[in-house]
Amino acid sequence: MALSVRSWVANEGGKHLVLVLWLGANTLLFMRTFLLYYCGQQYHYLHQMLGLGLCISRASASVLNLNCSLVLLPMCRSLLTYLRGTHTVTSRKARRLLDKSKTFHVTCGVAICVFSVVHVSAHLVNVVNFSVRYSEEFPSLNVARYSGEDPRLIILTTVPGITGILLVLILFLMFTASSYCIRVSNYEIFWYTHNLFIVFYIILIVHVVGGALKYQTNFEAHPPGCLRANQTNPDKTEEESGQAEGDGWSCREEARFQPNSPETWLWVSGPLCLYCAERLYRYIRSNSPVTIVAVVRHPCDVIELRMLKKDFKAQPGQYIVLNCPSVSSFENHPFTLTACPTEKKETLGIHLRVVGDWTERFTDLLLRDPGAESEILPMVQQRRYPKLYVDGPFGSSSQEVFNYEVSLCVAGGIGVTPFACVLHALLDGWRHFRLRRLYFVWVCRELQSFYWFAELLCALHHKLWKENRPDYLNLQLFVSQTDGLQNISEERYRPLSSRLMIGRPRWKLLFEEIGRTNKHKRVGVFCCGPKGISRTLHRLCNSDRYSGTTFEFNKESFS
Repeated sequence: MALSVRSWVANEGGKHLVLVLWLGANTLLFMRTFLLYYCGQQYHYLHQMLGLGLCISRASASVLNLNCSLVLLPMCRSLLTYLRGTHTVTSRKARRLLDKSKTFHVTCGVAICVFSVVHVSAHLVNVVNFSVRYSEEFPSLNVARYSGEDPRLIILTTVPGITGILLVLILFLMFTASSYCIRVSNYEIFWYTHNLFIVFYIILIVHVVGGALKYQTNFEAHPPGCLRANQTNPDKTEEESGQAEGDGWSCREEARFQPNSPETWLWVSGPLCLYCAERLYRYIRSNSPVTIVAVVRHPCDVIELRMLKKDFKAQPGQYIVLNCPSVSSFENHPFTLTACPTEKKETLGIHLRVVGDWTERFTDLLLRDPGAESEILPMVQQRRYPKLYVDGPFGSSSQEVFNYEVSLCVAGGIGVTPFACVLHALLDGWRHFRLRRLYFVWVCRELQSFYWFAELLCALHHKLWKENRPDYLNLQLFVSQTDGLQNISEERYRPLSSRLMIGRPRWKLLFEEIGRTNKHKRVGVFCCGPKGISRTLHRLCNSDRYSGTTFEFNKESFS
């Protein structure tokens, strides 16, 4: 498939520009620090003792400082939501970059792990050199207490050594628990290990206090390589040595050394304070429990939760984070809003699929008999509900649906939730939005899944027909599982029956149709579903098959 430069720039240009700037900053910082320790007069004797291990360890440390400060910024969800919702970020391209915050966080995390390996490896070489190349001439430069000291003893009896071991262990736990398989199979492990970042930063600040590496403070009075009194250079003749003394290469005083001033706290204190302030703000904001108004059981293990929270305001496409202390006091899980509070209705709603330990335990608390056979039509359960805390709302890419004249929303299964709130907003009134046509494609394995929002889709369909805009919403429903397939037989759901198709969408034909009917326009493509669908849509958005039409790809991602 040929690549369109215009489409590629629209979809990939911004994030690749940020990536190049980030790589440039890391490279510049690495080279600058490497050359400082390689060529700097103040590090001449230390470099003589440790060699390239000194340069590489310090250069990698400077890159670690940068990324340990940057990795926190993408996790300031409230700040990103504020920037998205104000006139501070007016460009749609800039707002779309905010959707890549999670990707940037992961990139910085990987960089921290890679350069930690480089840093640790270089310091292991340094420890050996401290032992082997013990300096009798400059005792204060040594970390080893005597020549030939066991390097393992040096590591285990110094502050940088002990804290370094702890940092490596914490980083290893955080990195391995962040893998996709662990996050899917046991989210609790990921959550608890990731919160070790607080301990990590405390130890990181202590790590540099040890002062193992020292620089020369008086290299003007004691030029590196100068000859002290009653000392001759074995490589020079007496005449050359005398000339060197006359040229000022003799030492006027003994070399003095001082530990490097800690710099890590300068890098991380700002982002760390910002993140802690944001977490405090979020804690205060979510401190009051919400009132659970209703719990509705839908087919295919989906639960709808209706809640009421004082002074809660949200926009379609945003998501919230739930905390249920009865399940776990420390676990927080994101869910897209399927209904936002409005002037007519103050409740907010979410739909969650019962998958995993947390949702199963949460459902047990909400419903008396979660194992009972579900009805096709929702069944309201009433009981005494557990305490529930809501944090948010937070911004996501789905908020941009209304900022295009034409948008294509593609949902896979429960991935329909970000677009349900969009459909609710259109039902309340579509005329004041910039959006003039919405293509909505929903792919499900089972027919019963469409009943989650069947009434909403039918209500919007009837509203648009009454207002003489039936072409505003192009609805396509696909059911991929054909075993025991039945049609949507209810009379009130007839508009859905005519739009129900068996199999999978033919994405190329759909894009060609949209391209033909919307020439010279920018079409927003929004996806929330399996990776296979997402990759296909992403690839099609960057292709050049659609003359004059640019498809801008937006993928739903929870930070």
